[in-house]
Amino acid sequence: MSADSRDETFERTISALASQGEDAISKAAAEGFPDREAVVEWAERVRSLLLRPRDRSALRAELPTLTERGLRILQSLPLQGGSNLDSLVNRFVERLPALRALLAEDVEAAFEGDPAAKSYAEIVLAYPALRAIAFYRIAHELHLLGIPMVPRLITEYAHERTGIDIHPGARIGHRFFIDHGTGVVIGETCEIGDRVRLYQGVTLGALTTRKGQALRGVKRHPTLEEDVTIYAGATILGGNTVIGRGSVIGGNVWLTESVPPGSKVQIEPPRQLMQFGESASEPPQQMEWDL
Repeated sequence: MSADSRDETFERTISALASQGEDAISKAAAEGFPDREAVVEWAERVRSLLLRPRDRSALRAELPTLTERGLRILQSLPLQGGSNLDSLVNRFVERLPALRALLAEDVEAAFEGDPAAKSYAEIVLAYPALRAIAFYRIAHELHLLGIPMVPRLITEYAHERTGIDIHPGARIGHRFFIDHGTGVVIGETCEIGDRVRLYQGVTLGALTTRKGQALRGVKRHPTLEEDVTIYAGATILGGNTVIGRGSVIGGNVWLTESVPPGSKVQIEPPRQLMQFGESASEPPQQMEWDL
């Protein structure tokens, strides 16, 4: 390819990419892209502030910086007309003590619920579930303030780091504990009561998303009342599905209907057939594997 031909190719490509059409990517650009790295850095600073106590002098130095960075992020967003940026940031800052109290209860629930936990510090520093829950609680407060995109960027960052996917719109009560956590999915309209425990691979999802935007604002995800335990791999779907208080849902259960308080739901245990040694009189009734 000659240099002239290459230049012509470049110009055609540049013209095509630079044009503003009506496709979804052009619409996204028109809505505005906040700086993802700035959002992530700010969220990490907020999480550290909540989970790593400072003295008064350190807080006096840090809070103004945190507030200023939050304002810069808000200035890049397509907020509804009339939104007062200073008011939004101040309301969030006022919620920080309540957020810290919630997270302290989550740490306590993890320590009490996990016999492998050696210390509170281990949970704060090493537990991916606590990281995901902390980012969720920060994002949820921003979601309640009506701030667009930033809450989702924060929880998706936590999802990338931990494998735990919690939508910022979900409502989660006190003393929430996720044991291990990889593969947990909690949908936007989930409602989770106090003292709930989930294990890895749990999905709290919607029955269908085929109707897309027609379902916006409709409760699509289940409700878990207080003191519910959901074991690994369970899938619970539907906005009308309610798991009653104190219920235990076993591993790999598939639920699309409500269960009353105090229920215990499990799948029928599979039959395990084994043959020991060459002297067994009958062959095993299962597929043979060459190991």
